[in-house]
Amino acid sequence: MLVPGLAPYDAVSNDTLGMTAALRALGHEVAVFAPHSRDVAEAVRPHAEIDAWLAGADDVLVYHYCIGWDFALDLLRRTKARRVVRYHNITPPEFFEGWSEGYVSACTAGRAELDAYAALDCELYLGCSPFNLEDFLKRGVDPGRCAVLPPFHKVEELLAAAPDARRLGSSSDGAPELLMVGRIAPNKGDFALIDALTVCRRMSDPRTRLLRIGKLDPNLERYGVAVREHMHAMGADAAVVSIDDATPSELRAAYAAADALVMMSAHEGFCVPLVEAMALGTPIVAFGSSALAWTIGDAGIVWNEPDPHLVAMSVMRIHTDLMLREMLRELGRARYRDAFSPAALAGNLEAAFARFAA
Repeated sequence: MLVPGLAPYDAVSNDTLGMTAALRALGHEVAVFAPHSRDVAEAVRPHAEIDAWLAGADDVLVYHYCIGWDFALDLLRRTKARRVVRYHNITPPEFFEGWSEGYVSACTAGRAELDAYAALDCELYLGCSPFNLEDFLKRGVDPGRCAVLPPFHKVEELLAAAPDARRLGSSSDGAPELLMVGRIAPNKGDFALIDALTVCRRMSDPRTRLLRIGKLDPNLERYGVAVREHMHAMGADAAVVSIDDATPSELRAAYAAADALVMMSAHEGFCVPLVEAMALGTPIVAFGSSALAWTIGDAGIVWNEPDPHLVAMSVMRIHTDLMLREMLRELGRARYRDAFSPAALAGNLEAAFARFAA
C-alpha cells in the first residue's frame, strides 16, 4: 500500500488504513509505505524501501493516487508486481485560479499524470465513484479493468462518539439549522451556501443558523477573506458558527442539531460527509454536481443547479414536514447500510481483488 502521506481526519488516510485492515481480515499480508505520517495507528514504512518488499508477480501494489508524485509513477512503470491505481480524484485547477497559484500548480501537476497512469494498463483501476473512473475511461482504459469502491471511512467511530454541543452555542429553539462539513475551498460552494442561509433567514426565520465545520488552508486565505466579506455583506456574520477543529463528539452533535446537511460543492470525487449524514440520520440537501448525486442516491433532496432558493426551500420543508424528515432519515440509514457500511465496503473490496485469484 503506497500513499503520499498519512494524517488523522484525512479522507485518503482513512481509506488507506481501512483498506489495509480489510485486506488483512481477508488473510493478506499488507504493509503501508509513505514518505511521512503522523498520529496514525499503523507502522508506516519509508516509501524508499518499497522495492525491497515487493518480491514479484505474486504481490499487489496499491497506489493511492491523489497528487502528482514522480516516485509513484516511476515505481508503477518498473515494478513486476500487479498494480492497482486507487484514484481519489484531483480537483481541476481552474477552481483555484485567482485564489492560489500554489493550488493551481499542484492540481495541474496531479492531473497531468492521468494520461501516464492510463497508458500503464494497470491490472485494476479503483475509483471512489463512477465519476472518478470517467477520468480513466475517457483516456481509453479497459472498463473491464475498472471498478467502483467507495472509500473506507471512520463513520462507525463517529456513531460511537458521545455528542458534545458546547462549542456549537445555543440554537434558536424552533429555527432551522443548516450544516456544512468540509474544508473551506473554492470548489465547496461557500458563496451559494451563505446565499441559501440568507434566503432561509429572510423567508422562514431570522434566527436560522449555519454550522460550518471545516478548516481553511492558509494558502487559500484570499478565498477565506472573500467568503467572510460575502457573509458580512449578507448580514450573516452572527448566524454562522464556524469550527475548524471539531472533535468527533462535536461533529456528532452538529449532525444531531442540523435540520439538513447542505452540500453546494461544485466538484467532489465522493464526499464522505454525505455518508456521515446518512449513518447519523441527518437529511441531505445538495447540488448534484460531480459525484454527489451518485453518492446520495435516493437518500436526499438533490437539485441539478446550485440555486440557493431551491436549497433554502428544501431545508424549510424538511424543518416543518415531520413525515418528509423521517423518510429522508430512513432512506439515508438504508443507503449507508447497503452501500457504505464496513461490511458493504469489505464485500466490494473482496470482489474487486478476486480477479487476482483467477
